[in-house]
Amino acid sequence: MDLRQLEYAIAVADHGSFTGAARAVHVSQPSLSHGIRTLERELGVELFTRLGRSSEPTVAGRAVIEGARQVVRDMAELTSTVAAVTELRTGTLDLVALPTLAVDPVARLVGLFRTQHPGITVRVHEPEDPVDLERMVRSGRAEIGVCDLTTGGTGLTRVELFRQEIVVVLPPTTELPDGPVTMRVLAGLPLVASPIGTSIRRVLDHALARDGRTAHIAVEMSSREAIVPLVLAGAGAALLPRPLAEEAARRGAQVRTLQPKLGRRVGLLHRGTHLSPAAQAFVDLARSER
Repeated sequence: MDLRQLEYAIAVADHGSFTGAARAVHVSQPSLSHGIRTLERELGVELFTRLGRSSEPTVAGRAVIEGARQVVRDMAELTSTVAAVTELRTGTLDLVALPTLAVDPVARLVGLFRTQHPGITVRVHEPEDPVDLERMVRSGRAEIGVCDLTTGGTGLTRVELFRQEIVVVLPPTTELPDGPVTMRVLAGLPLVASPIGTSIRRVLDHALARDGRTAHIAVEMSSREAIVPLVLAGAGAALLPRPLAEEAARRGAQVRTLQPKLGRRVGLLHRGTHLSPAAQAFVDLARSER
């Protein structure tokens, strides 16, 4: 049984004859008759009573045709829905992003994407840490992860977007000589930091370890939103991506570069195959904005 056979049966019922039905669905009458006979054989019932040149549905035929109309309507709706998703007129895109990348590039890219595809709903999830981000991408809960590209094991596709500078943000009253902050000076500062294993914390710990030093953590804070207020309140300094540091500077914090300069490779992480049309469009947009 196929959709075309159901359409033939509906046409015969609507037009009252095989001749009229064949004309309406643009096939030859023998082809239509063959389709009806095949459908009757598969269902095990006679669908029409032939009365000369006209045809009327049998009792069983009326029941079949009623169901066939619903099937055809449902298929048309399904086709329309698929077309809308494929053509990016509707749908949902699930992203997962490190909180420190929410300003750049996530806000910028999501804004551009929504401008181009206003029918797509974008849901941005926040992971516990980079390991959780990778887990969400692998499980399919999110199609794309926005992260630093030290995240992710084998079997995931990486799309590098840019290198993001990491700088130190200091309380407004901090007194330090002008110029970049060295690793020696950084190790001596009380720091406000996110937990071990988070993206910026890894940059901090690795940079100091290369210099044979360790961080002086004054406040360890899971809430990234609280880091800048803590710095402004004098609790300690913090490492932040340049975009977040510039926001902190507008609120009164001091911002210094580091010596040597620190940064991280920012990009997208996805499973590589079977991306939805919306996810593929987001990847293409991100590539074009590099």
